[in-house]
Amino acid sequence: MRIQVRRTGGFAGIERRAEIDTSARPDGTELRSLAERALASAPTTPPQGVPDGFHYEITVDGRTIHTADPRLTDAQRELVSRVLKEGA
Repeated sequence: MRIQVRRTGGFAGIERRAEIDTSARPDGTELRSLAERALASAPTTPPQGVPDGFHYEITVDGRTIHTADPRLTDAQRELVSRVLKEGA
């Protein structure tokens, strides 16, 4: 499973992207489960963010969702954090 995260916005407006492939990772099963939960809880329309907040584009095997601070679910927040940290 390929997971991509794109974060835009924030006070400085700096874009950040990262990607991981779960197939060869020891925590791959955990990440796949987390990604499925993150996509399942996505709103049907992109949520409105807050001024200077981050906006996120999460793509899992070609399926993309959009979300924004402070409206991320726990699963989305954890997935974004792990991908941006480990996939940089």
